[in-house]
Parts: sequence; structure tokens; C-alpha cells
Amino acid sequence: MSCYDRRDLGLLLLRLSTGGVLVAHGAQKLFGWFGGHGLEGTGQFMESVGYTPGRASATAAGLAETGGGALLAVGLATPAAGAAAAGAMVGASAVHAPNGFFAMEGGYEYAASLALAATGLAVTGPGRLSLDHALGHVVDRGWMVPAALGVTAAATALVVGARNRRVRKGKQDEQQALFEEEEAQFKE
Repeated sequence: MSCYDRRDLGLLLLRLSTGGVLVAHGAQKLFGWFGGHGLEGTGQFMESVGYTPGRASATAAGLAETGGGALLAVGLATPAAGAAAAGAMVGASAVHAPNGFFAMEGGYEYAASLALAATGLAVTGPGRLSLDHALGHVVDRGWMVPAALGVTAAATALVVGARNRRVRKGKQDEQQALFEEEEAQFKE
């Protein structure tokens, strides 16, 4: 087995595993499969963590994970697929970041690992055992990598930034309400 064959096999295994996990993760959101809560339950969760509107946020995340994961698995439109999946996982990382790094403690380790794997595949390409290769890389051109990652980074920064502002404002409002409640009790 030549080094090119080994590299292509390694990329295939990485694409299948990363893509498969992302598809399952997205299917939980979109369809309620694999113990997920579907759009309704995921939408409510998204609202509770600051992604509004919740149902639209759940749909966007589910499509990015399921679609990006499926495309990564088969190696089609790899730059866009990897960027979409990475963007969704960065959004998930933002939710888990206050809990630290390790997933065991509710941290962002798992989401960040998927984001980095998807980004790595977007940059590296799918290898020869892929639909992109079979189709002559028509949707896997070199210029597509920075374009897909740049657009996704900008969109993700806007979405996560807006979410973080909502979360901070919610905490400030809670603190203000507690202060006013304590102040009222003190006056009694």
C-alpha cells in the first residue's frame, strides 16, 4: 500500500467517522432520532441558551450538522461541508465554554474536536476516495476553502456574538431583579 493509498484511506475513515457523528447529532435536532428532541425540543433549548429564535436556530444547526456531515462523509463539496459543520460546532462550543474544556464536566471539548476535524477536512480535502475526486473537484476548488471558511467564520461570529450579548443582558437583568428584591425587603 503506497503512502497515497494510506493517506486516502485515512481521510476516508476520518470523513466517515466525523461525518457520521455530525449526521447523527443533526438528526437528533431535526427529527428527534437517536434520543434527540426534534425541532420543538431543540428549539426550546436553543432559546434557553440564548439562540433566538429557537426553532430557526435549531433548524440551522441541524441542517449544518446533518448536511455538512453527510457531505463530509461522502466527500462532496468538502470546503463548504467542513465549514458548515465547523460553524455549527463553534456555536455549540460557545454554550459549553463556561463549563471549561472537558466534556465530562459539560465543557466544549467534544464540540471543539468536531469543529477542528471538520475544518481540517475542509482544508486538507477529501482524498481520492471521494465524490469530489470522482467529479473532478468541481465543488472542491482551492479558492473555495478560504471563501467557505471566511464566510462561515463571519456568520458564526455574528450569531455567537449576538447570543453572547443576549446571555449577558439576561444575567444583568436577573442581577438587577435580585438587587431590587433585596432593596424592597430592606425597606420593609
